[in-house]
Amino acid sequence: MAFESLTDKLQNVFKNLRSKGRLTEEDVKIACKDVKMALLEADVNFRVVKQFIKKVEERAVGQDVMNGLNPGQMVIKIVNEEMTSLMGSETTEIAFQPGKAITVIMMCGLQGAGKTTSTAKLAGQFKKKGKKPLLVACDIYRPAAIKQLQVNGEAVGVDVFSLGDSEKPPVIAKKALEHAAANNYNVVILDTAGRLHIDEDMMAELQDIKETVDVHQTILVVDAMTGQDAVNVAADFKEKVGLDGVILSKMDGDTRGGAALSVKAVTDLPILYVGMGEKLEDLEQFYPDRMANRILGMGDVLSFIEKAQNAIDIDEQKEREMASRMKKGKFDFNDYLESMKQMRHMGGLASIMGMLPGMGMGIKTKDLEGAIDEKQLAQTEAIVLSMTKAERENPKLLNPSRKHRIAKGAGVDIAVVNRFIKQFEQSQKMMKQMQGMMGKKGKFRLPF
Repeated sequence: MAFESLTDKLQNVFKNLRSKGRLTEEDVKIACKDVKMALLEADVNFRVVKQFIKKVEERAVGQDVMNGLNPGQMVIKIVNEEMTSLMGSETTEIAFQPGKAITVIMMCGLQGAGKTTSTAKLAGQFKKKGKKPLLVACDIYRPAAIKQLQVNGEAVGVDVFSLGDSEKPPVIAKKALEHAAANNYNVVILDTAGRLHIDEDMMAELQDIKETVDVHQTILVVDAMTGQDAVNVAADFKEKVGLDGVILSKMDGDTRGGAALSVKAVTDLPILYVGMGEKLEDLEQFYPDRMANRILGMGDVLSFIEKAQNAIDIDEQKEREMASRMKKGKFDFNDYLESMKQMRHMGGLASIMGMLPGMGMGIKTKDLEGAIDEKQLAQTEAIVLSMTKAERENPKLLNPSRKHRIAKGAGVDIAVVNRFIKQFEQSQKMMKQMQGMMGKKGKFRLPF
């Protein structure tokens, strides 16, 4: 889970603050010292940490905080605000050219940072926003780089322009732009070559591309899991090529958070998007305030809602019908399958729980994995898929002989089937009871 280690440490600091009715200046200094250690262990740049703690401490020892009704909560609020400011305060959008003009975006980064995958993800995002993007294969050195871009482009429904490895990248870029103009593409995304490390040839090639075509946005993809190395790479690219923003890949695997908290402060480059998974839809726009909430264990409800809206593909009529059945306690096994499908689209139950306020507080990834057995969920899905259409719609048909057939089809013991059906029936009863506790106008009333 992203920021897991840092979040755990900060939660312990905040727990101590909340437990105190009043705060002394010494309490604040001790808390700030603990926050400082947590940030340094998370691989946040030392100078960034020093400045961050100074700002928090100056604000936290003020009279309004120390004499307030809830000083501990006020200090947490200050940490949240300063962390948001550290990451940029406001969301930065990729700037497109006005009217029908073609926007040219050059993607760059070191090999292994996830540049080609992030490029396809970005093209998919643009397509959803109504743009007509064209991916351009400018990586002529890495084996299978062109094929990878073509496969990913097809997966997100975006065309790929390629001249193989016979032409130089600047020539490919120029011809791609001519092709885009002739075929009404309005965004051209150049997937340039990466290297194992920064070298002069790499930088020279990127500069040649910029001299050959008019590049409007140069975006660097860096691996969030490399921490301070990611920040150093960003600084080098900015100095030698010029950058307009950064995409942090592999954020879902970064338990520390050093790169996210350091990039903007060190390079003054905005973080545009973050990669939160391996799937091509797992690219999220970067919101500094939401990310600060996640780091501090406060959840991210807005991103959760947006993720749900993008994942749920059932039409409104079907959605209303499902909601109505749930209220009446008539939620059947078909509804269960639909719910499982939508949950997978949102990244699984552990991913969802991490976005909800309070759910991630003090809960570690390994604990979630223990509580949420993905294999068990797959097992229950196999049980439902082994039922006939009539059985899914009417669970009352499930007599012993039918249950034995279902158990055999799902490859499980009959006891597993019985336990799952019993839990399902209990869920239906609970839904009915909850509906019974609602008034005619939908208002909650006590059942006595």
